[in-house]
Amino acid sequence: MAADVEEAQNDEVRTTGAVSGDGASDVVVEADQVGAADVEADQAPVVEESDDSGVVEDKTDEDDEDEDDEDYLVEEGEIAGDYLEQLLDVLDFDGDIDLDVEGDRAIVSIDGGDDLAKLVGRKGEVLDALQELTRLAVQQSTGERSKLMLDVAGWRANRRTELGNLGAEAARRVLESGEREELTPMTPFERKIVHDAVAKIDGVASESTGVEPARRVVVVKA
Repeated sequence: MAADVEEAQNDEVRTTGAVSGDGASDVVVEADQVGAADVEADQAPVVEESDDSGVVEDKTDEDDEDEDDEDYLVEEGEIAGDYLEQLLDVLDFDGDIDLDVEGDRAIVSIDGGDDLAKLVGRKGEVLDALQELTRLAVQQSTGERSKLMLDVAGWRANRRTELGNLGAEAARRVLESGEREELTPMTPFERKIVHDAVAKIDGVASESTGVEPARRVVVVKA
């Protein structure tokens, strides 16, 4: 399970996908890796003394770093939004782009268009490719590897709910029967959602087995 959490956090998706439409050519995406650089705080530190330990701590630097990180993620989202708007124009697709920040990543979603299902594809393959392409566009602009999450027509949000329910139901069946249960092969991101759902239920545990792309979650009685 630990390996899958690390996989999902790194979110290294190696996907080749094609986005087809009027005026658009096939898109081939290959994941790239670039090291991250620290963001420098731009305000002078204010020193405070801890009441219980007497240790001098720099509070403002931490606050500034958090603000800088969020500002950077907002910038990532804006770059991604501009890129996706151009892509929608080329494809002649309608869609509203929404930007948000969740944790340590920018969240970009496209909603509202009738043709958006074509940008999701079978089991999300086209969406994965488009997400990786958007990350590369952000990286080209910022010089930093992006972990932004792209959703189209609510597909990822719905998939998250579906997988959470799947993991919880499998956990309950294993609790009742005492027999291990293997689920269908999933991506690292999907497996993490299932692992998290199983972890919320006492008396069961989950692990992963197999080799990509056939790696799957196994639920067992703890």
